[in-house]
Amino acid sequence: MYKIFLSVRNRLSITKHCIAGIKKHSKVEYKLYVFDNLTNYKTKEHFEYFGSLYENNLISQVTFNTYDSTFGAFSKATSCNQFGLNHIIDPYRDDYEFLLFLDNDMIVTPGFDEILSNAWKDVHKKGLKNIKIITQMPGGMVDKRIFEHQLGEKDCIIGKYGGSGFWSVKPNFFDDVGFLKLKKLVGLNKKHDQEYWKLLSKFGNEYIVGLNAKMSMHMGCLAGSICNSLSRMGNTKQALDKIKFEQQEEELDKLSFDDFYNSISNKEDLYRW
Repeated sequence: MYKIFLSVRNRLSITKHCIAGIKKHSKVEYKLYVFDNLTNYKTKEHFEYFGSLYENNLISQVTFNTYDSTFGAFSKATSCNQFGLNHIIDPYRDDYEFLLFLDNDMIVTPGFDEILSNAWKDVHKKGLKNIKIITQMPGGMVDKRIFEHQLGEKDCIIGKYGGSGFWSVKPNFFDDVGFLKLKKLVGLNKKHDQEYWKLLSKFGNEYIVGLNAKMSMHMGCLAGSICNSLSRMGNTKQALDKIKFEQQEEELDKLSFDDFYNSISNKEDLYRW
């Protein structure tokens, strides 16, 4: 079993496809924790959608965060801390195989979690204590090299950094690596990853592994990028209107999950970030 931390802001159509992909493509039992952060478009629809998931026992937690509850800091960083604090007080936290950090514009592939599960089993079996994160190669990693071990029968690379839109981490990640200092992130719309890279540096320059496996696709090019838009324009009214991505929402909402997935699954560039 594993837990998923899913970070959401606007873009309900891609969120629906993301969660449909998790439900359809998971092979391992999971618990889904959603943090809907500062949504300002189709707010009512967000509540209705997550309410339906709650009623059908398809979600373990949904949190609607505001400017106040995120302390004016980067909302993904705040909600990640919230997820971590919740996990730390879980009396069964050591029973989970891994935790998965997932952005709502990532679409997972069939059996992605089984691949991660097998990889983590090999990490423990081989005593590879320096590995804190497993992702998909290249996954934004730098200073990477071919890893001498196969994990879950997959070739892989090892290095540092990486983008947390798709990070699987050990269940003790928040004890081992720590929590983000939100005071550094007040007024920002990025730097969750960069601040974690600083914390991870205490483990050296080889703490993240990228598997040579297609586990997830990044949809930022289709759904729009919240972080990039706000980082360029600031938290202005113009920027907040821009991140509604109304045209992209309309186009994605027309497609069933199967039609959507079939239209993207062969696009090799979507597997690289």
